[in-house]
Amino acid sequence: MTDSAIDLLLTRRSVVANKLGDPGPSEEELGRMLTAAARVPDHKKLVPWRFLLFRGEARAAFGRVLEETYRSEDPDPSEGRAETEAARFLRAPVVIAVVSHVRDTKVVPEWEQVLSAGAACQNLLTAAAASGYAAQWITEWYAYSDRVRAALGLAENERVAGFVYVGTAQEPPTERTRPDLDDIVSDWRG
Repeated sequence: MTDSAIDLLLTRRSVVANKLGDPGPSEEELGRMLTAAARVPDHKKLVPWRFLLFRGEARAAFGRVLEETYRSEDPDPSEGRAETEAARFLRAPVVIAVVSHVRDTKVVPEWEQVLSAGAACQNLLTAAAASGYAAQWITEWYAYSDRVRAALGLAENERVAGFVYVGTAQEPPTERTRPDLDDIVSDWRG
């Protein structure tokens, strides 16, 4: 691995979606990011994920779906929270829903397919950083809402693995505490 690749992996940081802004990636850059996202382990080449893009007006339109869903699902909705939901996808120039699409097969367990979708999310984050952009992988409440699932057109065997927000960092991210390797690494001794 080249020093620049390992340095990217050792220094990549998620940037909170509220701290993202314009410019977002160009069509060519976004295509490269999505191509990188699709280059993940995929046992039996099932392609157990797909991508939904939210750009331009689609971000505000989906925000209206989130606002309506929030109002219908919360027994005591607040106006402030409703406004937050309406503006949620406006936090970044591009939001990519990574949809886990589990295929019914005895050869590849569901868990492997879901992990492949998670790897696609991680590759998106890394590709965004390598392209000079910042990103955050989020699920939040709306990834688990049946009404939102319906609005996204998800099939019965699909779930949102994450929403990846991509844009330009409006301020440098702060570093967070990382686990000490002594606490998470051990040798198997049989």
